[in-house]
Amino acid sequence: MFVRTTTDSAQRPNSLRDLGMTSQTNPLVSLSEFSYKKGTEVYGEKEPAEYVYQVKYGAVRSYKLLSDGRRQIGAFHLRGDIFGLENGSEHRFTAEAIVDTTVRLVKRQSLELVAESDAAVAKNLLSMTTNNLQHAEDHMLLLGRKTSLERVAAFLLEMDKRLTAAGVMALPMSRRDIADYLGLTLETVSRALSRLHELGVIGFIGNTQRQIVLLDRHELAVLDRPA
Repeated sequence: MFVRTTTDSAQRPNSLRDLGMTSQTNPLVSLSEFSYKKGTEVYGEKEPAEYVYQVKYGAVRSYKLLSDGRRQIGAFHLRGDIFGLENGSEHRFTAEAIVDTTVRLVKRQSLELVAESDAAVAKNLLSMTTNNLQHAEDHMLLLGRKTSLERVAAFLLEMDKRLTAAGVMALPMSRRDIADYLGLTLETVSRALSRLHELGVIGFIGNTQRQIVLLDRHELAVLDRPA
């Protein structure tokens, strides 16, 4: 399912700093790196949650398949993001590489052992858990209370904060992914993006239209706020 890209343990980083935490090198922690081809599963729903992951390159989507066959994407994990940290012993979502992706991973048990004696690590783990909860609450509000145009506006503002380089958002995810994240159809997402383009709020670069320029962030923020 995956290909190890770092085989020499002496070359692998073993500092929690590499997972975005503040800590000195710790012998209890050993980081590995794995690469996943586009569309490859990183882990499956209900599989044991033995590792915590960080995106080094690429992007990952976390999703559930509903009983009627539809897919609901819960989160997109972009470069530098940490994911796979669960409250229970199993993963609640399936994680899959959106594009060719490399991740770092560390055993969850190792982090928990370090957290018992390192207050900074414990604080960071709690902060990540809190942030995940906040994202879930915001996502629930988005799905339950916002119109299709408001949802797309909210998505673009989220990606603007996380992806923009030199004023351009290069989206790794497809419109189908966006639709499954926002609880909309592909056609509805396409119409909303076209409408925003007609209003002069966004611009497109390239034929795939995955590179988006935000021309009017203020108007986009207005659209994100339901009346």
